[in-house]
Amino acid sequence: MTHTSVTSFAHAAEQAQQWVNELAQDLDWSEQRAYRFLKSVLHTLRDWLSPKEMADLSAQLPTLIRGMYFEGWRPSGEPMLERKKRDFVICVRNSFGYELDVDIDKAIEAVFKLLDHHVSHGEIVQVRNSMKKSLRQLWPMD
Repeated sequence: MTHTSVTSFAHAAEQAQQWVNELAQDLDWSEQRAYRFLKSVLHTLRDWLSPKEMADLSAQLPTLIRGMYFEGWRPSGEPMLERKKRDFVICVRNSFGYELDVDIDKAIEAVFKLLDHHVSHGEIVQVRNSMKKSLRQLWPMD
C-alpha cells in the first residue's frame, strides 16, 4: 500500500468519525449509539429514494459513510412506495431498536441536519423534494 493510499484511508476514517462525533454531540449520545442511529436513518433514506436519487446522494457522502449507506443494500429491491412520515419513523425505529429515552423525530432531524451541513444544497433540495410533505418537516431548513 502506498503512502497516498494510507493517507486517503486515514482521511476517510477521520471524515466518518467527524460525522459520528457531530451527531453524538448534537444528540448528547455516545459515539456508538450515534453511529447505529446514523446507519439506521441512512439505510431507511436509501430505501426510500429512487435509484437515481440514491446514487446522486451517495456520490456526496464520505467514503466510509457511503460504505455504511450501501451496507446490506439489495439492488433488486424496489424503493418504498408508502412514503409517509409515520412509516419512515417506524422503519428507522425497527432498524435502530426501541429505546424509551430516544425522541425519534428529534434524532432523525439531527441526522438530516448533519446531511444538510455536509451535502450540497442542490442535492439536499432534490432529496427533500422526493419526500412527502410530512417527512420533509423533519428536515431542517437553513
